Amino acid sequence: MIKLSNIQFSYGRGPKVFDNLNLDLDKGHIYGLLGRNGMGKSTILKLISGMIFPQAGTVETIGVDPSKRLPSMMTQLYYVPEEIYTPSVSMTEFVKHNAPFYVNFSHEDLRIYMSEFELSFDKKISSMSLGQKKKAIIAFALACRTPLLIMDEPTNGLDIPSKSQFRKIISGIATDDKCIIISTHQVRDLENLIDTLVVLEGSEIIANTSIYDIGKKLIFKAVEPDETAIYSEGNVRGAWGVIENTHNEESKVDIELFFNAAISQPEIIKNILNK
Repeated sequence: MIKLSNIQFSYGRGPKVFDNLNLDLDKGHIYGLLGRNGMGKSTILKLISGMIFPQAGTVETIGVDPSKRLPSMMTQLYYVPEEIYTPSVSMTEFVKHNAPFYVNFSHEDLRIYMSEFELSFDKKISSMSLGQKKKAIIAFALACRTPLLIMDEPTNGLDIPSKSQFRKIISGIATDDKCIIISTHQVRDLENLIDTLVVLEGSEIIANTSIYDIGKKLIFKAVEPDETAIYSEGNVRGAWGVIENTHNEESKVDIELFFNAAISQPEIIKNILNK
């Protein structure tokens, strides 16, 4: 569904954000795009959606060049940015002016999501709290029923119950014909939701791997004194770390620990995942 090939990109005359970046994303997945601040997560999302253009290389989104902003593509994706501009209109008015652009828009879905998030159709979006604004735009995005849904830090500003509602709703809309990309640094918010991790470090994709495959190739466990871990972190119970799975053991993938291991030992992690 998405293919970035040999991408070079920089903002103005600044340093290169990407130099020969390659990334393939398919339908039927909920991707978690992880990376430290400033590594280019939001840049990737904007390249995919055609908001910015590469200096070299090609981007293909739903079969077309997104920089052309063709209606046939734009009606098939929805991008929820981290920072949301909210007009001084009610959701009823917002829907009236924006829903016609999305051929699969469902008013019934929107009603359900607004109710789930405990939001009013009559209250002006601009007067809502940060969390309410985010939930309102997410509700509209989901109601558009686009095959490609892109969200940049969607859980920022949400309280704990709202994060739980968000996870439940996203898991409910995931289908084999839909690609969902969630950029986040709050990995704990998205555990048990993401099925594939994309880790960006140093302008390079360290991993584009399913949670299942990560669990087959790595073990997440308490590290014994005589064990050598790829990466470990100390806590009150000792050390918890990541070890290569050479004996087909089973463990629950710790996304945060995996991310820390990937950016700490990128070459080792890449070599193990590519075996």
